[in-house]
Amino acid sequence: MLSFDDGHQSTGDDMGWSTRELAELAGATVKAVRHYHDIGVLDQPARASNGYKQYGVAHLLRVLQIKRLTALGFSLAQIAAMGEEVSHPEHALRALDAELEATIERLQRARVELELILRHSARPDLPRDIALANRNGELTDADQSFATYLSSVLDPPALDAYTEILRTPATPAGADFDELPTDADESTRADLAVRMIPEVAALTDKHPGVIAGLTAGGQRTMQDVMDVMSELYNPAQLDVLRRVGLGLRD
Repeated sequence: MLSFDDGHQSTGDDMGWSTRELAELAGATVKAVRHYHDIGVLDQPARASNGYKQYGVAHLLRVLQIKRLTALGFSLAQIAAMGEEVSHPEHALRALDAELEATIERLQRARVELELILRHSARPDLPRDIALANRNGELTDADQSFATYLSSVLDPPALDAYTEILRTPATPAGADFDELPTDADESTRADLAVRMIPEVAALTDKHPGVIAGLTAGGQRTMQDVMDVMSELYNPAQLDVLRRVGLGLRD
């Protein structure tokens, strides 16, 4: 459907530009011009008696101004707050400079992480340290998911300690735990727990920051940890972990 805004060509009687003509002159799009109107950064033009919009030089200069400011990094909301009289908004410029500096730092950190991920062929969806700890592919899907959850719970020192645990080579008992079927019998679960207790005790003694980091979050955090584990590990594995916990307390 043809609208008044789209295809109108100016004539000598109009003394103005249509929306499409204005967009072409400014190197913008009709959609962008209409959006500028919608958010209030560009005033609506007068209309001729036939209903056509008639944009003038002031509108063209304003659109060019908006394009320049957005190219610098200003958002349309910031441009609207500045108004049309832009001389030297030092406060806005310094605020934008600080935002750009933070963005550059974030992108630089992302590039460092990407370089590490590429170098070690690690999974990009995992937190960096966990992905690097799993570069040999020894962590099960459940372990990776649980580690991802813990990375959002533990403080940096505790997370570093947990990452060191993840880097510890798998033991026969650990491998048996990973492969434990959900229907494992009582004796199998009991024997595995007995073998795991000294190994887990040694790791917790070597890296006490992990337990300290979890207990620092209080009872709610510990309950959340248990809830997450119950979704990730099968019933037999959960029973073994329960037995290991009891053995450590004893």
